[in-house]
Amino acid sequence: MTQTPITLTAHSTIEQWLGHAEGGPVLRGFLAQAGTDEAALGPARSMPLQQLVALSQGTLPQEAVDGLVKQVNGGVIPETDPSVWQERIVPGRFEGRTVIVTGAGSGIGRATASRVAREGGRVLAVDIAADRLENLVATLNGHQVVPIAADLTDTAAAQRIIAGANGRIDALANVAGINDDFSPLHEVSDAMWTRVFAVNVEGLMRLTRAVLPVMLDAGHGSIVNVASEAGLRGSASGVAYTASKHAVVGITRSTAFMYAKEGLRINAVAPGGVATGIPMPGTPSAYGSTRLEAARVNIPSIADPAHLSATISFLLSDDGVNINGAILPSDDGWSAV
Repeated sequence: MTQTPITLTAHSTIEQWLGHAEGGPVLRGFLAQAGTDEAALGPARSMPLQQLVALSQGTLPQEAVDGLVKQVNGGVIPETDPSVWQERIVPGRFEGRTVIVTGAGSGIGRATASRVAREGGRVLAVDIAADRLENLVATLNGHQVVPIAADLTDTAAAQRIIAGANGRIDALANVAGINDDFSPLHEVSDAMWTRVFAVNVEGLMRLTRAVLPVMLDAGHGSIVNVASEAGLRGSASGVAYTASKHAVVGITRSTAFMYAKEGLRINAVAPGGVATGIPMPGTPSAYGSTRLEAARVNIPSIADPAHLSATISFLLSDDGVNINGAILPSDDGWSAV
């Protein structure tokens, strides 16, 4: 049976573009002009072409993607294929709720803050970068977003965030985090270890510790920690990041157990590859990179931050009513490999 050729849009995957009779040559030509080729894309081939705009961190403008789409569609941009996943907002799901989201300036944190706000919640958006928060507020004009510029490694940050809640905190999404430089144990520096744990573990612990009394007094609350596939395996990153995310898994399970009878739910999401541009301090370790490269062939795909915000917002909301102490992989099946 002859199949009808797909109509390429910005939401078609890079793989679909490369396999298309017209789109393949157009995209390969574009990559060549940019000084690269399809071999450099790796697991990113499973991403929508649109995601390259965010992933490129400014080097690939929206106009370039629109130009590619027009080039293969007779100069017009077609409607999005309804079979392609699209974020579907649940109106009013967080109505009357106050939700703290860390790392809200970019990536998964921004996508989560945006989704909760668009679903009716009052969001305390926390990030170290004030300019990113200003952009978030402007983008979500008309929604309830309170920007709080804070460095979670500052021991006073948690209390400043709590003060902004005005006595009510219904949910907390601990998203903020940094990667390491892929260094194995024999190479990792004290500075790298300390920095990664300060952000990924200690900042998370202090803010959660400050939030818990408010939730306990109210008799309800939901907390979602962002762990990682690195919290489930040893082949996803360097020793500092891997150990820090294993710690997040432990914090999640301990806290879920301790407060299960108090009306609180504490869960974690373990993302796989996500197009976020997570900060990576320093130059990657050659030793660690070589070892990790062989394992990366098992990554099924690179997710959009909105994919993760869909999972996180579900667990934050009452829709996750019977889920507590779970470490939920949101990785397109990587954890099944």
